[in-house]
Amino acid sequence: MGRPLSAQEDTNRRMLRARDEMDRRYAEPLDVPTLAAIAHLSVSQFGRVFKEVYGETPHRYLQRRRVERAMTLLRQTDRPVTDVAWDVGFASLGTFSRTFSNVVGCSPTEFRAGHTPVAVPSCFIAAWTRPRERETAAPRTAVSEKREGVVAG
Repeated sequence: MGRPLSAQEDTNRRMLRARDEMDRRYAEPLDVPTLAAIAHLSVSQFGRVFKEVYGETPHRYLQRRRVERAMTLLRQTDRPVTDVAWDVGFASLGTFSRTFSNVVGCSPTEFRAGHTPVAVPSCFIAAWTRPRERETAAPRTAVSEKREGVVAG
């Protein structure tokens, strides 16, 4: 028998179980109490720990996951935007469009117009086009570690 899990390893496994459930059931209505029960945590503890482990709230993670799937459907099918919204778990076209625009930076219709189907495995497309948090402040500039007049060695 292996060594017992550390508290951090146990927490990470609990969060992974809940996140895996979100990934499997992204198109279904999911609520925090259900996810907290999967992780065997209280609702308030689950939200706090999930954010510590993954850097975003469970709601934000689920919304981003749904948008990722919608991006694939918009790129690879000609289904109406409303159907795509419902297919990925949004109950409202307005909420879908607003969330999609916030995550991706353009409307679903604009995204579809600019992204035709690509003949590469979908896992590569998912990695290349994964929504990232958009910076609202001015972009950061790189600072060179080289200093004028300083000699290394």
